[in-house]
Amino acid sequence: MPRIVINPGHCPGIDPGACGEYSTEADIVRKVGEVLQKDLEAIEYEVFVIQDDSLQAICDFANSHEPDVFISIHCNAAASPEAVGTETFHFVPSEEGEKLAECVQNQFINTFGTVDRGTKDGSRLYVIRNTDGPSILVELGFISNPDEENFLNENIEEMAHALARGITDYL
Repeated sequence: MPRIVINPGHCPGIDPGACGEYSTEADIVRKVGEVLQKDLEAIEYEVFVIQDDSLQAICDFANSHEPDVFISIHCNAAASPEAVGTETFHFVPSEEGEKLAECVQNQFINTFGTVDRGTKDGSRLYVIRNTDGPSILVELGFISNPDEENFLNENIEEMAHALARGITDYL
C-alpha cells in the first residue's frame, strides 16, 4: 500500500501564506488537501496530512512515515496581478521526484488548461530538499490574480482530483 504525505502549505490562523482579495493560501490548500486525502484513501493508499508553520516539523513528520510520495500544495503570488499559471517543483537530483512532478503537472494542465509554467528545480525549497523520497511542491495558481483567485476557490474538488490522478499516474 503506497504511503502519501500531504502538506497543505502554511497554517490558517498562524501563517496564512499568500493572500488574495478575499481568500488565503492556507485556507484554499487546506480544503484541497482534505479532498485529496479522501481521494487517495478511497483507493486504499495510506495517507498522512500535516499543515504546520514549522518547515522542520513538516519534514520530520513526513520522514517518520517513509512516504512513497510527498506533496506540498501551495498557491502562488506575484507583485503583478497579471501573473498566471501552474508550476510544480521537485528535487533536481531525484529522477523519481522529477517523474512525479511531471505526472502531477500534466494532469493539472490537461484538466484545466491553465498556463503551463512547467516543472522546475525546487532544490532550494526546504521541504523538497529535506524530505526523503519523491517530493514535490505544487503551485496551483496565482492567488494574487483576481481571475485565478476565483478559479482556485471555485475548483477545490476538481483540483484535488487532478492531483490524485497525477499521483496515481506516477505510482
